[in-house]
This record gives sequence, structure tokens and C-alpha cells, in this order.
Amino acid sequence: MKAVFSLLLAPILLAPQLAVGNPTVDQQIAFLHASNSSLLRYPTQFTQNIVPKSIHSHNDYWRNTPLLEALSLGVGSVEADVWLLNGTLFVGHELAALTPNRTLDLLYLQPLLAVLNSVNPKDEFTVNQTTPNGPFDTASSTPLQLLIDVKTDGVEALPFILHAFQPLREAGYLTTFANGTLTPSAVTVVGTGNSPLEQVKALEPRDYFFDAPLTQLTDPSLNTTWDPTLSPLASTDYEPAVGWSGIGEISEAQRANITRFVGDAHARGIKARFWDTPGWPIRAREAVWTELLSDGADWLNADDLQAAASF
Repeated sequence: MKAVFSLLLAPILLAPQLAVGNPTVDQQIAFLHASNSSLLRYPTQFTQNIVPKSIHSHNDYWRNTPLLEALSLGVGSVEADVWLLNGTLFVGHELAALTPNRTLDLLYLQPLLAVLNSVNPKDEFTVNQTTPNGPFDTASSTPLQLLIDVKTDGVEALPFILHAFQPLREAGYLTTFANGTLTPSAVTVVGTGNSPLEQVKALEPRDYFFDAPLTQLTDPSLNTTWDPTLSPLASTDYEPAVGWSGIGEISEAQRANITRFVGDAHARGIKARFWDTPGWPIRAREAVWTELLSDGADWLNADDLQAAASF
């Protein structure tokens, strides 16, 4: 410990401008910053001091740099609305919002690969590390959840989507179910929207999962065993499932709906999400968020990430 402290103080004790008197801690900090000391840098500090939060970034494509803005706020789940057009996966809510450059690859996959490579250095310290770090420095075992909301035909789009994830797959960054074993990794990809259930069920190995219908987990007509190896997430539209606007008191029947659907998911080891929750008035939005969290919902669905992160 004494040797480490001496190492920290050595540069500042040698600095001419601080030679008179004993240096203060503030002076030491200032000197280290001014000298761009290597002591201030470490490989996983891209998200330094950012605490991951159980927030799902709904309508993520609205933001200029959706993935990076979400990470900067500790948002643990992001969503890309994907359109397969002429062999390219574009991102946007509707056709009029698409541009040639805003693709799944450029907005999400390339930045994500760069972030994960930066926090997973290959050196003498990590030679025996078997599980990749996720993007958050303060919780490296926490994966990022990436929802792919398929807007075009899901059967047609799925092979293109799976191919797009090949660089992340080759790097070992995708949570995977294979040979009866679920292996968590840095990113868990979940298909929603028009993602084709039967084709996802048939994947072996599977590193593209399915967003289960939260209100139908007990429905035998779907002929599906819902569990985390297929669906780590189950979601539903808040309004038809619950109906409370956030103004006035929630009824016992409305609260019972929330707890029943959440309970159905948790009994299967699946996390629950309600999307399209009220966004305004602010007091109504926050009342709904409070109720959902109190009733066990796992993801806080939000359009306003700043508000959700400070909630």
C-alpha cells in the first residue's frame, strides 16, 4: 500500500510548481489530470460510473444516436424497428422515417460491437476470462437487451437479421441456447413485432429469442411452452391489459390484472414488460410507473429516457 501511495505522489512531488510545501489532495488530482497520467485510464471505463437501470428504451429510433444515448443513461434495454427492403435492414417507425444510412448495422450493431470490444480487452489479465463483459462498467455481468421489432414479413426478414448479428456471434457476445443449456453473454437479442414464433422455436442453436405475449402465457391454443430458453421477456400493450390512466385511484381489478400477468411471467422465469404506458400528464405517467414497479413489472417502458433514469 505504501508503494502504491508513493507511486501516486511521485509525479506531483517532482513538479516544480508544487515543490514548496506539501501537496494537497486537490493538487494531486489536478496534476494527474493535467499530465494525462496512465493511472487515470482503464479498459472498461467507457461507461464509468453509469449504473444500469431496468428501463426499456421504447421508440428508440427517435434519438440521433439511440444506442449510445441509452447507454449513457444506464438504460438496460433498447429497441430497433427493422424493415427489410431490398436486402437491407433499415431502422425507423414507418416508411417515411427511413433514410439510406439509418440501418440496423450502422445505428446499433457496429457501435455495439465497438463498445463490447473496448470493454473486453485481450491481454495477459483476461487470458483466462470465459464470460464476456457486458457494456456497463459497474455491472459487467449485466447483459444489454436488444429488441428487434420486425415491421416487414418476419419469415423473410429473419435470415437477414441472423446474418447481421454474425460479427457479435463470432465474438461470443450473444446469449445463446444450445444443447439444452442457456449461456448468458453480453447481449440478449429478443425478436418482437412480426418476428416469426415457429421459426424462432426451430433455431438450434438459438441466439435470437422471442418476446412472448404477456397476457397469453397460460393460453394452451398457442401450443408453446414459454420459458427463458425461448422467451426471456414477455410484453403486452398496457391500455387493453390494464386500462388505468394514472389519474385517480387504480381499481383493485386493474391492479389484479397487473399482478396476474406479472405472476404468470415470473412463474416461468420470464421478465414482464408493459408497453405504450401513458406519457402525459407527467404525474399520470409517474403514477403508472410507480404502480407497475410496485406490482413487480421488470422493465420500465419509457420514451423519455432522461425522466425514467431520474425517476
